[in-house]
Amino acid sequence: MISEFKDFIAKGNVMDMAVGIIVGAAFTAIVTSLVGDIINPIIALFTGGIDFSGWFYTLDGSDQPSLEAAREAGVPVFAIGSFLMAVINFLIVAFVVFLLVKTVNRIKSAAEKPDEVAPSVPTGPSQVDLLIEIRDALKK
Repeated sequence: MISEFKDFIAKGNVMDMAVGIIVGAAFTAIVTSLVGDIINPIIALFTGGIDFSGWFYTLDGSDQPSLEAAREAGVPVFAIGSFLMAVINFLIVAFVVFLLVKTVNRIKSAAEKPDEVAPSVPTGPSQVDLLIEIRDALKK
């Protein structure tokens, strides 16, 4: 059973998946920063300074100064802004992954495409042609 596990781990697909998960986790930090530090301020500029990450409703009707304060107080909240940020994060990650896959597929297809076919170089007569010529010469 251990040897089967070693064979499973040694396969390229498992290692590729592990690398993909690690890179994806690191990429999440980049996307979170992109959304929080670049996209949110642009959205806030167009919406009159509204910060979506702080957009929430308390379900018990109480008035809370911030989402964090409501969560610390144990108040049930409907965090619309956090959900919108998660959707924006997903769309950005999906778009970047799409671009990466598209680029990799383009590189793969270029690598698989055979180079331009070399022009046929005239070669000498084949062995059969030479034997026929020798036969004909011997008949004379």
